[in-house]
Formats: sequence, C-alpha cells, structure tokens
Amino acid sequence: MQPLAERMRPNALDNYFGQEELLGKSGHLRQVILSERIPSMILWGPPGVGKTTLASIISQNTKRKFFKLSAINSGVKDVREVIKQAKQSRFFDAPSPILFIDEIHRFSKSQQDALLGAVEDGTVTLIGATTENPSFEVISALLSRCQVYVLSHLSKEDMTKMINHALSEDTYLKEQNISVKDYEALIKFSGGDGRKLYNVLELVINSQENDSITITNDMVESCIQNNLNLYDKSGEQHYDVISAFIKSIRGSDPNAAVYYLARMIEGGEDPKFICRRLIILASEDIGLANPNALLMANNCFQAVHNIGMPEGRIIMSQCAIYLACSPKSNSAYAAINEALAFVKSNMNLSIPLSIRNAPTKLMKSLDYGKDYKYAHQYDNNFADHEFLPEEMKGTRFYNPGDNGAENKLSAHLRGLWKEKYGY
Repeated sequence: MQPLAERMRPNALDNYFGQEELLGKSGHLRQVILSERIPSMILWGPPGVGKTTLASIISQNTKRKFFKLSAINSGVKDVREVIKQAKQSRFFDAPSPILFIDEIHRFSKSQQDALLGAVEDGTVTLIGATTENPSFEVISALLSRCQVYVLSHLSKEDMTKMINHALSEDTYLKEQNISVKDYEALIKFSGGDGRKLYNVLELVINSQENDSITITNDMVESCIQNNLNLYDKSGEQHYDVISAFIKSIRGSDPNAAVYYLARMIEGGEDPKFICRRLIILASEDIGLANPNALLMANNCFQAVHNIGMPEGRIIMSQCAIYLACSPKSNSAYAAINEALAFVKSNMNLSIPLSIRNAPTKLMKSLDYGKDYKYAHQYDNNFADHEFLPEEMKGTRFYNPGDNGAENKLSAHLRGLWKEKYGY
C-alpha cells in the first residue's frame, strides 16, 4: 500500500493546499496555469510545500508531456537524452513538454548550461524546484529566462484542512472511526512540511490498536518519541538546526553551540558537513580577529576525518567552543562581497602598467612592468606604489573590525598608507 502522503497527492489545483497568494482564486500563478501559457519557472521553497506536486498539476492541467529528472542522480548525459526525447515528442503546434528538475540547485554549471539552449528555443518548458536561493545556485543565463515563484511554509490552517481532508477522503482512513481532538502536536512535529504531516498522521494512526481512535496531543507526543527520529537530515530540521548552531557560535554562546552540535550528532548528521560549516564560519564570522580560528577549524576537519565517530564528537565540541569564545569579525567576508559587487559593474578597468607581467620584449617595449617598485628593496619592505586602476585610487574594501588583532592591523596600515585609504 502506498504511503498516505502519496495517496493524498493532489492532481488538480482545487485540491492543492497552501500558497493562497499564488494559487488562490485570484492568484497570479493560478491565472498563468489556467491560461495554459506556461513560462519556464523556478519554484523556490522549503521541503514539503508541494513543489513537485505543483509541477505535475501544471503538466496535467495543460495536457503537456512531463519529463522528470532529479539533480541528485542525473548528469549532462541524462539532460541531453531528455531534451532529445522532448524534440521527438513535439508535433505541429503542440506546446513544449515540461521538464521538471527536482533540487535544481544541485546541478553543476555544465549541467545547467546543457539545459540553456533547449529552454531558449522552447524545446522544453523548464520547471525547477529548489530549497536554496536560486540567485546563488542557478546560473544567471538560465535564471533570466525563468519566472521565480516563492512558496511558503504551510500555515496551521492549511495543515488542519489537510488532516481533515485525509480523514474524509482517503480510501482507507475514511472507513475507520477516527477523530481529531487536538491538532497542535501533529502540526508542531510536521514543521510546515505537508509530506511530514501525513507521515506523522499515518504513524500515529497505525500505532493504535483500537477500532475507534481519538487523536490527542499526548497520543502524538508519545508515538513520535517512540518511533520517529525528529532530526531529518534531508528535511527542514537539517536547515533549522545547522542555522541555530552557526548563529549560536556567531553570537558567542558556547553552551547553545554545544547543544545544537549534540542534536546534530544524535540525529546522525554527517560529521564532515558539520566540520565544513565550522571552517566557513571561522573565516566568515571570526576571520582576522583571530586567524588561528581557521587553523583550528581546518585541523578539526582533518582530525574528525582521521579519527571518525564517536570520538570525533570531542574534537568538534572543542572546535565549536573555541570558535564561540573567540572574538568576532566579518571584515574579510564583507571585503570580498564589496569587491565582487564592484567588479560586476566595473569588470574591465585597466590594470596599471607598472604591475603588469612583461614576459616578452614587445610587452616591455609597451612599458609593461616599468617603474615597478619591488617592496623588499625599501625600508620596512614597503614602497608607496599605486596598485589599483586609475579610476579606483583610494578605494577601500577592507574595513578592519573593532578588535585587538585588527586594531593592530589598522594602525599598521595607517602607518604605511597615511591618509590614502582612511585607516
């Protein structure tokens, strides 16, 4: 027998719960679907809000052929094969087939590039589903050809309707004498995830031996504690707990950091994932306030990789506590972001001739490398030289944080550059 979540998967807009702003009677996306003029689109939202279901409904409503790929186990070859099939399935003025790609954020640039031509020429209408911000995960050329629709967590009202709908419409459940006294625990454990809601409801019902079942909060709490691992590595808990862990370290709370670390370990999270996040945090949130933090985090990754679990928990605990107790600075993170933003709109400014490479006679004749000042030939290994393009003289991206280590850096830079950069 299929799981309840599959049995209750809607096949029409009127049976779809949630996303009222997009799919309600006057919702923009609903009007687009009913018009049957479907653009390529990205559905961005947390797990379990109906991204896959919505793509299927769009296909059925518009009577288009439906191809589905998962970015987890599909490569460029699979993409090209589907595009080939899509071309072969089109006849006369038939609308383009829908290609649904689940977790499109996991596609590499080359995989996304392989899609681009087929989307541009209308061979397929792309519907991508992602839990990550598409601005960072989808290449700009592909993103510019797609509408982005943001799907939200299901509300308490939505989930209450879903529960009642399942009890009254499901082939198996409607034959049983089931009522719901309390909805709160069912909704709490689902975390706004419709698939998880149905899984919890089915678990609770199957755990009861009586012919007549009245679902209460106590019943749900007891059942979940005995049967369900609440840390879902691929679901919303994964994102919530790692977010809380990172924010606790950033907020200099070692106690909260160790608590969330323990939740991830107990839930079976991949230790390498935790260690990678610690390395990123060591640069993003501590950076130059304590350069040893990056060394500590990198050593933590290597040690956990070599030692394994369960002993690796001790190493991760030491690292998390050290990072939480360390002074904080995001100056390096802010500097590269500002520089990248500047470069995007000023990509091709001319590099000063004096610091260009001059490997050939022609380049030397064009003054490449001329008047370059080799810093180590000057006092304090410093020469007052211009390294930025002419149009950028005096531009500052690095702003030292207010902490002991960077106050020394600021004083050092001020001594070297005087008033040039405003240190």
